[in-house]
Amino acid sequence: MSQPSPSVAAEQWFVSRGLPYFVDDIRRTVKGRLGRRPLGAVAAVAALFAAGAGIGTGLGTEDTSSIVLFALLASGVPLVTYAARRLYAGTVVRWTIGRTLSSLGLLVPLVTRALPLLLLFVTFLFINTEVWQVASALDDGVLWVSVVLFALVAIAFLLVRLPEELDQVDDEMTGSRLTAACAGTPLEDEAARVAASYEDADLIATAQVTGLAKANLVLVLLISQALQVLLLSLAMFTFFVVFGMVSIKPDVIRSWVGPDAPTPFVDSLPLLTHELVRVSTFLSAFSGLYFTVYAVSDETYRTQFFGSLMKQLRRAVGVRTVYRCLARENAGQ
Repeated sequence: MSQPSPSVAAEQWFVSRGLPYFVDDIRRTVKGRLGRRPLGAVAAVAALFAAGAGIGTGLGTEDTSSIVLFALLASGVPLVTYAARRLYAGTVVRWTIGRTLSSLGLLVPLVTRALPLLLLFVTFLFINTEVWQVASALDDGVLWVSVVLFALVAIAFLLVRLPEELDQVDDEMTGSRLTAACAGTPLEDEAARVAASYEDADLIATAQVTGLAKANLVLVLLISQALQVLLLSLAMFTFFVVFGMVSIKPDVIRSWVGPDAPTPFVDSLPLLTHELVRVSTFLSAFSGLYFTVYAVSDETYRTQFFGSLMKQLRRAVGVRTVYRCLARENAGQ
């Protein structure tokens, strides 16, 4: 069987690593699917889903927050489906989840840097009367809307800061770094030739990641960070539930939130109460937001977290640079 050409091998390499938008043909296809007409059709379907879910929920409850929550969740179904099936988002998500799960060992030393201060701060809130009163008074719909709001704020913060990490990579893609970045890739041999044939200024200009390709890389960074935040939030939720069941007695909860509390969340576990679950959920979501801000603002943590990820990014940008040079050369023939 004949070996694929370097360009084809690079395209296969991109797709297998969650970078489909680096492939010229795929990027052009996706650009068409992001036009006004197809997106308008998807938005219309999302609005119908939201209206149907809102009306259906409204028939069963008068809780406005629950109606809004289910409407938002329903509207996301066609959007996520379209992105996964037509915009190749599923390829990006699958690779990023696999990579994150395969490197869970790196999460422990990274998280231990943030946990001491986080536990000190949030545990103080956990034993605060006002926090229990506020969280216990929230119905399920408002609570989950609050969790979604925390998540959206964290995502917005990441979307502002993560492109800065990417800009450091493509601005440093000189000849020697290009050769090092492409080592062990399908374009390793071509990288040496390209590095010798092009000036550093030309390579840096070619390496600039913009448009959909930049969105692809930022999405990989975003999902990687979001998964780590989710795991930390789940760990904090577990800690608060166990700590609350052991240390917060029913009489204390009753004195904080009223004579009708606490109410068991599970009949077989009387110490696991609705109030405890609500407070734990609220504070674990807040902890996720705190950790997100800490992760991209603390210099030492950024160095540790982005160390391995930046190696992957440099490799991706390096292969893309050689790929674009080859495409330019083929077009000039």
